[in-house]
Amino acid sequence: MISFEEAFTIIINSAFTMEMEAVELFHSLNRVLACDIQSDTDMPPFNKSAMDGYACRRADLQEILSVIEIIPAGRSPQKTVSKNECSKIMTGAIVPRGADCVVNVENTQTLPENKVRITDSNIPDNICYQGEDIQLGEVVLSRGALILPQHIAMLANAGISNVPVYKKPRISIITTGSELKEPGEALPAGCIRNSNSYQLIGQVQRMFIQPEYLGIAGDTEDLLDQLIRKALQTSDVVLLSGGVSMGDYDLVPAVLKANGVNILFDRVAMQPGKPMTFGTKDKTAIFAFPGNPVSVFFPFEIMAKPFIYKLMGHDYAPQTFPLITGTDFKRKKSDRRSFVPVRFENGKVFPLEFHGSAHINALCFAQGIISFPVGVLEIKKGENVDVIFL
Repeated sequence: MISFEEAFTIIINSAFTMEMEAVELFHSLNRVLACDIQSDTDMPPFNKSAMDGYACRRADLQEILSVIEIIPAGRSPQKTVSKNECSKIMTGAIVPRGADCVVNVENTQTLPENKVRITDSNIPDNICYQGEDIQLGEVVLSRGALILPQHIAMLANAGISNVPVYKKPRISIITTGSELKEPGEALPAGCIRNSNSYQLIGQVQRMFIQPEYLGIAGDTEDLLDQLIRKALQTSDVVLLSGGVSMGDYDLVPAVLKANGVNILFDRVAMQPGKPMTFGTKDKTAIFAFPGNPVSVFFPFEIMAKPFIYKLMGHDYAPQTFPLITGTDFKRKKSDRRSFVPVRFENGKVFPLEFHGSAHINALCFAQGIISFPVGVLEIKKGENVDVIFL
């Protein structure tokens, strides 16, 4: 058995980078940028009015001003502002030559004969200056960025219509166990629902990746071998659940080895998830999780998800924040890193009622996860803990 830290290092060091492809801008959400993006223009590209008002010279704010033109957004000014003159200007329009400030409409009074009086001369410039946000040629997004909506806006501003990204990995999901029945099927005595597959599908889909579900493998080497062979031929990542413990029907490790998979570890000092197995074959990675659903959920979020993002060129870390415990947290053994679902109340962290790795409905109320390091039996009320947000 190896430590959680050793297992995580082995997993991340096993990642390679997927090939590049170009996708249309409106399909780039949650993809990973494959190269640096430089701006093809200054931002703003010109001195831009920050509001509706009058562009004039600050030296003339005490004077009656003549309006010489109206400047809408999207049209270049035709005249230069001179002494005791102004141009009526709209938000986003180009500030005309000669003007060094824009007086907002609320601080002006309209007079006859196309004249304007400034009623409050204590105003800022109200000009967004050319290049003050970004300059031509500046890197606006770096390779490896996970593209969010605000990044899409930046790509659009940089003139990018086809975005260079890393390909998504092909992910296959297999669940093992003759006792499993799919949702909607009858549930004979001794059988249980197959929840792991659908949980994993959802976890992968939350990464904007559509996995292939290969179904349930019954507890025979032939049935398991058929699905594993298919997954290895068509996948970059294979996610299995069940069949990795020490029972007579825990056949996954043997079948993986028979298919040429190099098992890099098969026991991790973590709870839940101790029997987790990880291996590789050529450029395919195999995560074999235990059969209990929480033992699938936590290891995927904490170990498999960073690996999958690494394949796409992104260094992922779960969102983690320090919070204060609202009560004592205790456990009976300290030989493994233990992960515990928690809830928040008044800015503090409290444990959920949690019966162990089969208690999946506890996670339905979990807002985060905390971990007990190896050697720690108790976390006292009022201590700071790092919380992984779900």
